[in-house]
Amino acid sequence: MSLKKQKKHKQMSFKRFLNSVKYSIEGLAYAYGNEQSLWLHGAGSLFAIIMGFIFDITFIQWAIIVVAFVVVLAIELLNTAIEAVVDLVTSEIHPLAKIAKDCGSAAAFVSGIMAGVICAFIFIPYIIALF
Repeated sequence: MSLKKQKKHKQMSFKRFLNSVKYSIEGLAYAYGNEQSLWLHGAGSLFAIIMGFIFDITFIQWAIIVVAFVVVLAIELLNTAIEAVVDLVTSEIHPLAKIAKDCGSAAAFVSGIMAGVICAFIFIPYIIALF
C-alpha cells in the first residue's frame, strides 16, 4: 500500500481553522510569557514604530521595517520550538543538543542584528537631517 493511501486525509472545516488560530495564539502567548528575547525584540519593534511616526517615514520604509520585524518574530518562535523539542528529547547535556539550541539562538541573534541594521539605514538619515 502506498504512503498516500496509508495516511488519513485531514478534513478541512471551519472548526479546524479556528483551532489552528487558537493554537497559534497559545504559541505566541507561551513564547511571550517565557522568552525574554521576544520581549526585547518587541521593545525594539515598538521603538522603531515610534521613530517611524516621529520621522514620518515612507510607505516602502514602513513595509521594510514590518517585514524585518516579522522575520525576527518568526525566527524567535522557531528557536523557541527547537529548544522545546530538544528539551523533550533529552534532559542531559549533549553536544548535539547544544548545537541545535545554539544554532537556533544564533539565527534569532543574526535576524535581530539585521533588523537593527535595517532600522539604522532608515532612521540615521532622518536623525542626521535634524542637525
